[in-house]
Amino acid sequence: MVPGVTDSGLYTDHYELTMAQGYWLDGQAERHACFDYFFRKAPFQGTYALFTGLSDLLDCLTAWHFDDQACAHLGTLGFDPDFIAFLADFRFQGELFAPPEGEVVFAGMPVIRVEGNLVETQLIETLLLNLCNYASLIATKAARLRQAAGPRLLLDFGLRRAPGLGGLQASKAAVLGGMDATSNVLAAMRYGLVSSGTQAHAWIQAHDDELSAFRHYARRYPSQCILLLDTYDTLRSGLPNAIRVAHELAADGHRLQGVRLDSGDLAYLSKVTRRRLDEEGLDYVKILASNQLDEYLIHSLLEQGAPIDAFGVGTRLVTGQPDAVLDGVYKLCQIDERPCLKLSENPEKIILPGRKQVFRWYDGQGRFYADGIQLADEAPATRLTHPRDPERHVDLTGYRCEPLLRPVMAQGIRLEPVASAQTIAAYARDRLACLAPEHRRFDNPHPYKVGISTALLQLRQTCVNAQRARLVP
Repeated sequence: MVPGVTDSGLYTDHYELTMAQGYWLDGQAERHACFDYFFRKAPFQGTYALFTGLSDLLDCLTAWHFDDQACAHLGTLGFDPDFIAFLADFRFQGELFAPPEGEVVFAGMPVIRVEGNLVETQLIETLLLNLCNYASLIATKAARLRQAAGPRLLLDFGLRRAPGLGGLQASKAAVLGGMDATSNVLAAMRYGLVSSGTQAHAWIQAHDDELSAFRHYARRYPSQCILLLDTYDTLRSGLPNAIRVAHELAADGHRLQGVRLDSGDLAYLSKVTRRRLDEEGLDYVKILASNQLDEYLIHSLLEQGAPIDAFGVGTRLVTGQPDAVLDGVYKLCQIDERPCLKLSENPEKIILPGRKQVFRWYDGQGRFYADGIQLADEAPATRLTHPRDPERHVDLTGYRCEPLLRPVMAQGIRLEPVASAQTIAAYARDRLACLAPEHRRFDNPHPYKVGISTALLQLRQTCVNAQRARLVP
């Protein structure tokens, strides 16, 4: 991701190091641990998330280490010198199981299973959550934008509003989720994305007048000219000047590629702009809209018949509005051979114990029918139980299924080649097409069936009973 930052062992929370040192000093470092990464609630009042961040996580884990500077800093914090010496030689040697990047995943199901010794599995918690939570949130937002925009061009304009260096991750996740291109040149180079950009208001303001600004831009970029219309007045200045420059370009054998609307009533302005362009024989000129767009506004604009060909989305994409975060957590579910769980007064926060696998069942049309969380050594179930309502079941007889969690890292070694952003985006697009429309709609989407096997249900209850029996009366 960012050499010297995300490959540093200090890219973590202090308490991870405190716990790891405690395990190490107490002789518990080599105990076998299993952690689950999952999220409790789907973002944006939807039913699903698009899982991304895996490739960056695997890259970071293979390089993650404590260099001399990191070890020296830990010494200033009072960490034990012998533990620091241990960290100087530390490399992650654990195992990860996960779906392919770009998979559609649901609340409550393990998305990544991490296994290894107790120290290494504890140390990577913050890194995993940092890389996967944000990327999955932005990819999911981009998928919703794509759903709203249909086949129209979608551009990521979010770098200037992104959370610092997270802008790199945001631009990649945006394209994986469905955006066509990004304004972020570094992310485009690093991840093989398409970068795109034209002009801002400063270009027009820097010239003596708007027409001169348009002409100079068209002269420099005759084959890729898009003109921003709203610096002074969209309909009384920007559009007439753009039409004049479009005719001048045509006389020289070029075509104005488009005009951009960045303020005002986008539905009204786009309709007037389209009509005037067509009246001038400029039906080939595209209309691009930007300005605080999200999936709801895009849907509304198209529902009003706005003749917009492309959308540039920035702030509400890279900040994941209105949610801002994905509720992803990383919980210990087994230590050595002992399944374990966390109790809570909120039933939805009682985690599922033990090493687990997730199966996905498909209906006769190849669409997702249900996901089942099971113990790792179980055969696919024939019936699933609702995680919080034992009286609700789903019969799986006759449905085809496949396991979702597959080994992606073993002994600290990545097991799969790096997939291109385009490959992951295509996979995500295909998988989203397998999710029925009622689960993808923006308003009151129908819940997707996620259940647990009978054996896992019984294990959870056994663990709950055992923990409660230990409580002080």
